[in-house]
Amino acid sequence: MGQQQLLLLVLGIVIVGLAVVVGIQAFDENMKKANADALTNDAVRIASEVQAWKLKPAAFGGGAAVTNFTGLTLTMLGYDTADANNGDCAAGEIQNANGCIAGAVNGNNFVITATSTPDSDLDNQVVATVSGTASTDIATVVSTADDASGS
Repeated sequence: MGQQQLLLLVLGIVIVGLAVVVGIQAFDENMKKANADALTNDAVRIASEVQAWKLKPAAFGGGAAVTNFTGLTLTMLGYDTADANNGDCAAGEIQNANGCIAGAVNGNNFVITATSTPDSDLDNQVVATVSGTASTDIATVVSTADDASGS
């Protein structure tokens, strides 16, 4: 009878160990997904602010007088990019709890790139491209380290 109890105890410990490992992996995947969703939210919010800037008359600080998005910066949209230099982000980027966000004019488009902070090991990147002022003129691409590794 003692051997049967010992076997059940070992089996119980193995099952609990496996459950803990699966739980840790599920938490890690959920954290990566939540960060990618948050970065996407940040990028789309800024993209809509870019569109609002373009539609606003120049007299009110908007860009209706310029061709496409010429000269637009994140600072012109009211974001403080100076604080990012004290953290993990490069000069001219916005830093928040989700990561680093950069914005730049690329041809006729304004491109917003949101990446996880380098020390977070999440390796998420979201690129939102604004090509005009219609709701269909915002395109997003989300990529993760898992995408690059083929998983």
